[in-house]
Amino acid sequence: MAVAAACSSTGGKPRDDDGGMAAGQANTPRFTVAMVTHGPPGDTFWDLIRKGAETAAAKDNLELRYSSELQGPDQSNLLQNAVDSKVDAIAVTLAKPEAMAPAVRRAVEAGIPVVAFNAGIDAWSSLGVLSYFGQDEQISGEAAGRRLKQDGASKVLCVIQDQGNVALESRCAGVKSGMGGNGVENLNVNGTDMPSVQATIAAKLQQDPGIDHVITLGAPIALAAVKSKDAAGSETKIATFDTNAALVDAIKSGQVQWAVDQQPFLQGYLAVDQLWLYLNNRNVIGGGQPTLTGPAFIDQTNIDAIAEYARNGTR
Repeated sequence: MAVAAACSSTGGKPRDDDGGMAAGQANTPRFTVAMVTHGPPGDTFWDLIRKGAETAAAKDNLELRYSSELQGPDQSNLLQNAVDSKVDAIAVTLAKPEAMAPAVRRAVEAGIPVVAFNAGIDAWSSLGVLSYFGQDEQISGEAAGRRLKQDGASKVLCVIQDQGNVALESRCAGVKSGMGGNGVENLNVNGTDMPSVQATIAAKLQQDPGIDHVITLGAPIALAAVKSKDAAGSETKIATFDTNAALVDAIKSGQVQWAVDQQPFLQGYLAVDQLWLYLNNRNVIGGGQPTLTGPAFIDQTNIDAIAEYARNGTR
């Protein structure tokens, strides 16, 4: 993740690395689908999103054009570029809904079917978007907060790696609610600069030794928090949202207590597959309600069930 946030990751050709799941290919007409996300380049979570999207596109005989920018205005420009290039359909994340809304509405007004996924569960339906795929961040945060309370947490640090991201803000708000409305402090860090993340968390743990649990909102941040804990000489326990292959070993070893899984591969897959269904048969998934892909807890009791898939790059 040590890549400048301003960089853009673009291109529709499926990568040649391992991962994904092979399937037959549809004989339906070939359409072009743009996927525009706010994922920072090199983030393992977004690698899973993209692999899911690529898997569905290969099965559905679609050309996938993937692009991403972390900042809302830059992501909005990418979305407008997709509209101007007259793609057949668009899948988009809405982490910064106010910045994205004008371009989303222009896409809908141009007759381009649009689905939202991963972020924007409270904004998508008002924008004329067909469907939404992801977890309810407030609900998942509340579930995490309740589990932290059951684990004996009394003072929790909730680490936000992208300030202003509505999904991440909702998670921490949910954690606080699940904890009973108190005992949670937010800490904003720059998720595109991992040494800075590690140093900022370590400094906070040294400053406040009363913090007994840290919850992060992404697997790479959790792994940085493990190093922060060691650097600070802290006894705090670490939990997280989201997984990757490296986190499997951290959960097995007890360095990370548990993770909240929202199935990012599934989010990317369903978003693209929904667009294929709509383009070819006018099907709409969800009946006007979001299609939830999480949350679920992964810990030492069930990590072995998904470890193989995580190492293959699909969980």
